[in-house]
Parts: sequence; structure tokens; C-alpha cells
Amino acid sequence: MQNRQIQFVAPGKAELVDIPIQTPNAGQVLVRIEISSISSGTERANLIGDPNITINRGAVEVRFPRILGYSSAGVIESVGKGVTKFKPGDRVSLAWSTYTRYICISENNVYKLDDNVSFSAGALVHIATFPLAAIRKTKIEIGESVIVMGLGVLGLIAVGLARIAGAAPVIAVDPNPARRESAIRFGADAALDPFAADFIDKVNYLTGGGAKAAIEVTGNGKALDQVLDCMAKFGRVALLGCTRDSNFTIDYYRKVHGPGISLIGAHTMARPTHDSYDGYWTEKDDEQTVISLMKHGRIDLSDIVEEIYSPAAAPEVFSRLANEPSFPITQFNWSLLEDN
Repeated sequence: MQNRQIQFVAPGKAELVDIPIQTPNAGQVLVRIEISSISSGTERANLIGDPNITINRGAVEVRFPRILGYSSAGVIESVGKGVTKFKPGDRVSLAWSTYTRYICISENNVYKLDDNVSFSAGALVHIATFPLAAIRKTKIEIGESVIVMGLGVLGLIAVGLARIAGAAPVIAVDPNPARRESAIRFGADAALDPFAADFIDKVNYLTGGGAKAAIEVTGNGKALDQVLDCMAKFGRVALLGCTRDSNFTIDYYRKVHGPGISLIGAHTMARPTHDSYDGYWTEKDDEQTVISLMKHGRIDLSDIVEEIYSPAAAPEVFSRLANEPSFPITQFNWSLLEDN
């Protein structure tokens, strides 16, 4: 068996390289990855060498090569000593994986997929836990209005999950008309252009005076400022997008302090480690939740995928990611590599 891995070898440059196949240690499984999903925000930051790639205080020195690809799905090839929950042949979803055809990974980051859940959908499970955590933290109730600002992979999934949570209306926002159309297909009740002159008036009309909750996914300071103009009194805003550039300001007194707005940190690491509680679930529990939602037909994450490539196309795909402002929701199909 030949093992291949996508690496970011220099700023803006990715390559597909040969690496050895490892043997799983105790507590690990060896997985043949079938599908990997690109998480464009995090991966763009790592690809271009943004020094603000961690949630720790201050910038860090970015060194290459860098290996990403943390959300994937595949089939277990073998298991290490002490592994009893999995066996060879199990279809699984992986959390915190890498772009590697054959990967050894802790069994704690592996989740069984039901037969009716595709590898494409399974490869988005880990990514889906990010907006799920943000939605939990806003504590959306049935019938509350929700606005999702930014319709990349996290935003579109947030739209679908907000609908499942009972939000009404769900308002999706993005300047890209194709993304707005995708949001309607994935469950949004309305999709708006934030640059339209009457944008805020439309939000107020659709929500009857402002959104009760918002999922801000752009990572853009101006978008955060704008979404605050769309909120009802006592509204809750989950900061799901990573606003890595702190060089912006908002009118906290009039837009946050006065109307009683809650700004909620929603980084996926801001979770309890062991026990879930109201609004704050562990990663493991959210992984199982997403899989259960798909098993029972509530959502199909594969519906949002726009482009699929062989990993052999990684240099061109990641060059686009580094340079295109609106990157499509993209996956790599590793079986295509072997077909070439």
C-alpha cells in the first residue's frame, strides 16, 4: 500500500508527498481515509502563514511544513492493542485527522458511521460540531429569529442546524448570490445581501424588530458591527468566525451595553472536557449528535458540498484557497487518487 499526504510546504503552497504507513499503537486505529473536507477559514490562515493561528495570546512563529485536514471519514484497516470499540471494516468519521490516505489516530477521535450516512457527509461531522456548539451557546428556543452572517461551510451548516433547533425565521446573509441560493436549499427562510442599501430594514421587517440570536461566521470586524445593528434587545451573538485581526472597533456603548446584547465566544475549544451541561456540550457528545441527526434523516451534510477533487489536485486547490475571497465547499476523494 502506498501512503500519501497533503502538506503545506511554504506560504500559499501545498504538495502531495509520499510518507510511510504506520502501525497503530495501543489505543490507536489505522484508518484508510476516503473523503477529507476543507475547512477554509482555519486552513487558509495556516496556508498563508497567518501568525494569529492559535487562540493563545499573541502571534506565533509559523513554521512549514504544516499538515491540516482535520475532518474526514474512512474505513478502519487495523486496530492497536486494547482497542475494543472498533474493528477492521468499520465505517468511521474522524476528528482532528490530517490529509493522509492511511492515518493512525487515537480511538478517542473516531466515531462509527451508520450505513445510511455517506463518507461525504461523515467527513463533515467534525466541522459541523463547531456551529452546533455556537447554536447551543445561544440557547435558541422554538420560534426565535436567527441570523447567520457568512455562508461558508460553517455558516451553511449553522443554517441547517438552526432550522432543526426550531428557529423561525432563519435569515442567511452573504454577498455571494450562489451562497444565498445554497442557504435557501439548506433551510434558510430568507437570504440577504449585506451590502444592499436596505439590508438592516429587511432584517427588522422579517424578524419583527430584530433577530433574537445571531451566528457570526465571517471573522470580519465590519460584519460583526453590522450584525449588531440587526439584533433585538437582549439578543445573543455567537462569535463562531475567528476574527483574527483585532484592528477594528465597534460602538460597545450603543450596540452592546445599552441593548443588553450578549457576545458569546464560540471557538470549538471553548467546551467542557468531560461532562456536557446546558448549552455547553463536550466535543464527543456533539460528534454523536451530528451523526444521530443524519442517521435519522434530519440533515444531510453532503448536500452542501460544491466541488470534489482528487488529492493530486491539491496544489491547484490550495492555491485557489489562498487567493480567492469566496472559496467553494470542497472535499478530496482519496479513491480518485488511486484511479489516476
